[in-house]
Amino acid sequence: QVRLVESGGGLVQAGGSLRLSCTASGSTFSSYAMGWFRQAPGKEREFVGRISRSHDLIYVSDDVKGRFAISKDDARNTLYLQMNSLKPEDTAVYYCASGFRYSGDARDYMYWGQGTQVTVSS
Repeated sequence: QVRLVESGGGLVQAGGSLRLSCTASGSTFSSYAMGWFRQAPGKEREFVGRISRSHDLIYVSDDVKGRFAISKDDARNTLYLQMNSLKPEDTAVYYCASGFRYSGDARDYMYWGQGTQVTVSS
C-alpha cells in the first residue's frame, strides 16, 4: 500500500510559477513509476506527465511541454512538478499517482493522492 500526499498548490497569476510536491509513504518509492494528472471543473482527468522508476524516462504532454518539468527524489520519497509560465487553462486539481508501468493511462496507476488545487488568474 502506498499513500501519496500532494502539496504546493495555490493561487497564482498568469505567467507565474508553482512547484507541486507529492510525498509517498508505505512502500519503496523507487519501485514505482510516477505520473501527474489534472482535472479541471467539468472536464475529464487529463494526463500531464510521467517519470520512470529509474528516472531515465520522462515525458510531459504537449499542452505543458516547455513549461512543466517532472523530477523525483528517491531519498526524500518525493515527486515534483515544476510549473512555469502558468496559464489560466492550467487551472485544475492536480493529482500524483504511482504504478508499475511507465504509462500515460490513468488505469495503469494503482495509487493516487487526494489532489491539490492550482488556480491561475488572468
